[in-house]
Amino acid sequence: MTPPLQTTKQLPLGISDFSRLREQNYYYVDKTMFIPRLEMTSSYLFLVRPRRFGKSLLLSMLKAYYDVNMKDRFDKLFGDLWIGSHPTAYRNYYAVLHLDFSLVFGPIDELADSFDSYCGMECDSFAQQYEHLFYDGFYKDMKEASTAGGKLNLIGRKAKMYHVPLYLIVDEYDNFTNTVLNQHGEDIYHGLTHGEGFYRDIFKSFKANFERVLMLGVSPVTMDDLTSGYNIATNITADAAVNQMLGFSEDDVREMFNYYSEAGWIKGDVEAMIEEMKPWYDNYCFAKEGLSESRMFNSDMVLYYLGSQVRNGHSPDEMVNPNTRTDYQKMKKLIQIDKLEPERKSIIYQIAEQGYIDSHLMPYFPASEMVKFDNFVSLLYYYGMLTITGTNGFTLRLGIPNNNVRKQYYGYLLEEYDRIRTVNHWQIDKAFQQAAVSGDWHPLLQTVSDEYEKTCAVRCLIEGERNIQGFFTAYFSLCPYYLTAPELELSHGYCDFFLLPDLRRYPMVAHSFIIELKYLKQEATAEEAEVQWAEAKEQITRYATDEKLRLLCGPTQLHLVVAQFRGHQLARSEEL
Repeated sequence: MTPPLQTTKQLPLGISDFSRLREQNYYYVDKTMFIPRLEMTSSYLFLVRPRRFGKSLLLSMLKAYYDVNMKDRFDKLFGDLWIGSHPTAYRNYYAVLHLDFSLVFGPIDELADSFDSYCGMECDSFAQQYEHLFYDGFYKDMKEASTAGGKLNLIGRKAKMYHVPLYLIVDEYDNFTNTVLNQHGEDIYHGLTHGEGFYRDIFKSFKANFERVLMLGVSPVTMDDLTSGYNIATNITADAAVNQMLGFSEDDVREMFNYYSEAGWIKGDVEAMIEEMKPWYDNYCFAKEGLSESRMFNSDMVLYYLGSQVRNGHSPDEMVNPNTRTDYQKMKKLIQIDKLEPERKSIIYQIAEQGYIDSHLMPYFPASEMVKFDNFVSLLYYYGMLTITGTNGFTLRLGIPNNNVRKQYYGYLLEEYDRIRTVNHWQIDKAFQQAAVSGDWHPLLQTVSDEYEKTCAVRCLIEGERNIQGFFTAYFSLCPYYLTAPELELSHGYCDFFLLPDLRRYPMVAHSFIIELKYLKQEATAEEAEVQWAEAKEQITRYATDEKLRLLCGPTQLHLVVAQFRGHQLARSEEL
């Protein structure tokens, strides 16, 4: 029984079934204008995007569009969308087999049977749904086929015989193989994806039996191992034509929030909400040629934020959806942060400390070569831990997209520091509270400086300004009262740190800070120290004239603090 429709569209939180979303009056951000682009590219497509960007909903929409059995529902599902006025020749043309490999799981010794059972069940369902296109008894013959591979080949043979066009959609193609790599290591993973591994055998049948194939996942590693470099499909991951196909543009977000604001579901300034979300959820770019386009928001994060505004009348207490922690733990285990050799660890720390790294983006590579520099950096990009921010000659500049991801990197730094010397959270919290409430920044600066010096004494870290900034950034990220904004652009320059007060959650915060760190080598002269100090004072004074600072600081008192280090020690500090 279909429930009665509400006047205002429901929030599509966790909804990845396109037909349900449309028929039960959920809000939908139209992505149907990308259908012709996909059709013009290739018949066999492969696309990688980070988790929580709407991949499953996109595939569900494509299934509804191409499914011949859904022809009678086209107007209801697509009539008021872009594609409703611009249908292609392949609208409702195919018999569609939709596989979701995230549904394959179980003990490693039962995984082959679980995979075969799942694929077989989907093939049986396919035969039952489309028997009218084939012949009476097609479903019966499918049930009698003993293996998933046999069932897929039966579909392919009979489709050619009865001239039934086939479309294969595979969601989360690498989900369970990543789990195997994660939990059981490369040897067992290699057995699945090479030689006569059951997973490799299934993939051999895809291109031979289906007229069109579209596969989505979170990394290209499994695809390379399965097919020796994509001989099964065209990789469109970095194509500008689909740069904005997943996630929300700023216009998408504004239109959605204005809709719920006009409906009375959310209160407050929509533009202020967008500005609050941007540092946390925005700034993704997946194609070099897409740098001139609007950056993309993580769609799940936007809906998480919107849900809090609707339910509670304010933004979420935690700007990062707690459910994403599992995603990052999976990613962390896959790239084996704790077991990385020093060279790969240094990549993580370099990114955390300076916010970017220059590298080539590798379209494919096997699991056995993930540790190579460009491959490792590329894997961070595929997982959404880096995004395209610019170019540097022939290489791409890949940067941390937002605070959501930045906190993950800071977590890696803090874990490393904690292994060297236990982080004194209680003392840090006390110093932050003193700075936030009374404006006394001295205990905070001294505490972090002491921790830096003691950590270096236990294990000599590389001296230098970048290292000091990375250490301070990681420690500042522990504070709940402020959002740490490193390298914030102010008055045609970049301040080292701006501690942005989180006044909604902590209205007692009365002080905000710009902190400029300067580093001197041990052998620097007193004259060199004075020149550097004068430069720092000029810089921070200029930063303070930026008009947007007053908006960011709100009613808090702004403090300008300069700190100069000689080697690992704090040599001088002063408030201007």
